Amino acid sequence: MMQKVQRFGGALYVPVLLFPFAGVVIGLTILFKNPLIMGSLADPESLWYQCWFIIGEGAWAVLRQMPLLFAIGIPIALAKKAHARACMEALITYLTFNYFINAILTVWGGPFGVDFSAEVGSGTGLTMIAGIKTLDTNIIGAIVISSIVVFIHNRYFDKKLPEWLGIFQGTSYVVIISFVLMIPLAIATAYFWPMVQNGISSLQAFLGGAGVVGVWLYTFLERILLPTGLHHFIWTPFLYGPAIIEGGIKIYWIEHLTQFAASTQSLKALFPEGGFAMYGNAKIFAMPGIAWALYATARPEKKKLVASLLIPATLTAVVAGITEPLEFTFLFISPLLFGVHALLAATMSATMYAAGVTGLMTGGFIEMASNNWIPLFSSHGSTYLIQWGIGLAFTFIYFIVFRTMILKLNIGTPGRELESGSETKLYTKKDFKEKKGEKKVSSSKDSAFSDKAMSFLEALGGSENIEDVMNCATRLRVSVKDESKLQPDSAFQLAGAHGVVRNGKAVQIIVGLSVPQVKEQFEILLKQAN
Repeated sequence: MMQKVQRFGGALYVPVLLFPFAGVVIGLTILFKNPLIMGSLADPESLWYQCWFIIGEGAWAVLRQMPLLFAIGIPIALAKKAHARACMEALITYLTFNYFINAILTVWGGPFGVDFSAEVGSGTGLTMIAGIKTLDTNIIGAIVISSIVVFIHNRYFDKKLPEWLGIFQGTSYVVIISFVLMIPLAIATAYFWPMVQNGISSLQAFLGGAGVVGVWLYTFLERILLPTGLHHFIWTPFLYGPAIIEGGIKIYWIEHLTQFAASTQSLKALFPEGGFAMYGNAKIFAMPGIAWALYATARPEKKKLVASLLIPATLTAVVAGITEPLEFTFLFISPLLFGVHALLAATMSATMYAAGVTGLMTGGFIEMASNNWIPLFSSHGSTYLIQWGIGLAFTFIYFIVFRTMILKLNIGTPGRELESGSETKLYTKKDFKEKKGEKKVSSSKDSAFSDKAMSFLEALGGSENIEDVMNCATRLRVSVKDESKLQPDSAFQLAGAHGVVRNGKAVQIIVGLSVPQVKEQFEILLKQAN
């Protein structure tokens, strides 16, 4: 079960990878249309304003069509065959589902307790999906429908029908089965989803009333579940809906940036829900403190090597918001350190929230600047100075806590290896080739990815031991048939992995930002073996 849940969590990340760029572009367009910053250039009649309006509308495509992206993205990660056809099947089935709901509520809206004549908008529970007026199930509906289609696709896509029914094989057969299933599912959704929406409203009231405690618990769960890959289930419904606010925190915040910029009220008063989108502060302020502590506690003769490991990992975390390479550096050495990190990250977010800081702060420096600091600093600069003051204070707290724990508990962090003869270094392809007795080393990038994929495949027990493979932002997620055939973690690390997470037959290899290229080569090797 854990293996399947982890794969599903990774599938959620496929469409999410599109959102950072869209968010940055939208943030910049809002900045360039803000009259408080751009002056007369921001006149709606000016060419400057009109050009940025056009660019912004293009960027909004990703956020306004999130349900469709999730409906298409799930099969990319979870379909076991014919991925492109699975995406088409999921899309048409999701549209069919919404057409069914539209028809059901048009005819029987009264008996179902839904005023379907109401205009689409906040508070009505209605929305538009690809031009279809329907219930607002947000990304939850898209994920459920798409997952059902993927299950049917994996099971029946290759089903052989009698010759005279051959035209209905493959994609058509999957769509036919899905079509029949969507009728009772649409009826059930029309009946039960308004109840769910009422429950969501109650959840919003509870979390809003929980205040600082709610923010602390939310941030703690988001961090502590990172190693399992289940943290996606914490932040996804908050950031993209339907939890806490209709449509999700991300869209609401970006849509109201201009309004927030024109107001003198505190950000916390304007948008208290933003407290559940502040976990990015740990990426900017915590990672430098942790890296500083790891460097400070390394042995003098190994500090240069440790710095070569920590500097790029820290910059990746701070600038791009990808923390896994650095976090997994100490996670596998001491889970206790990671637990303390989760506690401190939650405390930092809660402290900032208590001081009036709120907003869309989920990514790294680029995202946070474009969605918060740049467009809002002129009217809420004091709030951001408080944020930076608290953040930098926690950078020092992280340094002191981690340094003290590493020294007092004698933890073998990089540069402090406790085993005699251990070497602190970043292993390269050349090192790996020389270890295996091979003299020729190709310098091409494809060869580097291929070599790493080959090494991982061998460490996983060979191609015959692989059930399926997928990836998220930094991890190669593999399901194996026999976990006893797996080699020790050191074999993966020798090939360039930052670490390995094992959960029975579910294995996660922490590769880094090159994971898409490594996965591509990994799949090529699997096809060649078959």
